[in-house]
Amino acid sequence: MRIFYSPASPFAAKVRMAASHCGLELESVDTDTKAEPADLLASNPLGKIPAVVLDDGTALYDSRTICDYFDKLTGGQLVPQTLEDWTKVKLAEATADGIGDALILVLYEERYRPADRRHQPWVDKQMRKADRGLEVLEGQIEDLPEGPTTAHFAVAGLLGWMSFRFAGKLEAERPALAAWLQSFAETFPAYAELGPRQA
Repeated sequence: MRIFYSPASPFAAKVRMAASHCGLELESVDTDTKAEPADLLASNPLGKIPAVVLDDGTALYDSRTICDYFDKLTGGQLVPQTLEDWTKVKLAEATADGIGDALILVLYEERYRPADRRHQPWVDKQMRKADRGLEVLEGQIEDLPEGPTTAHFAVAGLLGWMSFRFAGKLEAERPALAAWLQSFAETFPAYAELGPRQA
């Protein structure tokens, strides 16, 4: 299997960590989405990462879809099957992914839009979404079943990405999340290689 990814992407990190936990080998293809490479577009018409191409040529995209596929492929190694624990895992995963979506929009507004065309009220709205999500996520991680699960990988991907894209925010505003990431990195050693890193 091949994965189109970027070292910084929290969503790609989530998928790569999930694959590692499941014992699945991925050939990682470092991909510049701005260049819209043909092999990425052939795998994901949206031109987004991560995208995974299976050995038979089938392409999967969106980190949740890919991780759910890995879970099914390996007999449920990523998501518990009791209704209560399944719900906790999928909600925490959705919260982490949603926070990442909001913060990426903030980053893109600052990175790609000329200063005179930026819309600060829109940026502020995205930050409020992220901040509400982070508050909820603090409670959700305390309630997660033993892992790692897709939720653990989603949260670790998000927080690792935030540690360099929004440096100091977690420590200043959400120290429990910063401590959780440190603990996760200690209990899941592959995080050092597969977690998000500044490109």
